[in-house]
Amino acid sequence: MAKSKIKGISNEFSKILSEYKEEVILGMNNVKEEVAKSTVKELRNTSPKKKGKGGGMYAKGWKVSDIKGKKIIHNKKYQLTHLLEYGHAKVNGGRVAAKVHIRPAEEKAIEDYIRGVQKVIKR
Repeated sequence: MAKSKIKGISNEFSKILSEYKEEVILGMNNVKEEVAKSTVKELRNTSPKKKGKGGGMYAKGWKVSDIKGKKIIHNKKYQLTHLLEYGHAKVNGGRVAAKVHIRPAEEKAIEDYIRGVQKVIKR
C-alpha cells in the first residue's frame, strides 16, 4: 500500500514539473520575442541616418529573423554595420569616427532578457 502512495505522489510531482517546464519555455520564448522586437525598434531609432534623399535606409534596415528557434537581429545593409560601429579609414588618409549604436542596444537586450527570464521563473 505504501508503494502505491509513493508512486501516486511521484506521478503528481512529475506532472507538476512537466507543466512548470512548459510554462517556463513558453514564457522564455515570449520574452525572447519581445526583447528582439524592442531591440530592433531601438536600433532603428539610434542608428546613424544620412541626410538628404535616401537617408535613413540603414536605420530602417534592421530586422529580426527566426533561425532554428533563435532570434537573429540583422541589417539589410550588413556591410555598413562594422564600419559605422567601429569607424574606418578614409581613402585619402585619416579616419571616420565610430558611431557606436549596436553595442548599447545589445547590452540592453541582454539585461532585458535576463530580467524577463527571471520574472518567468519566479512566477
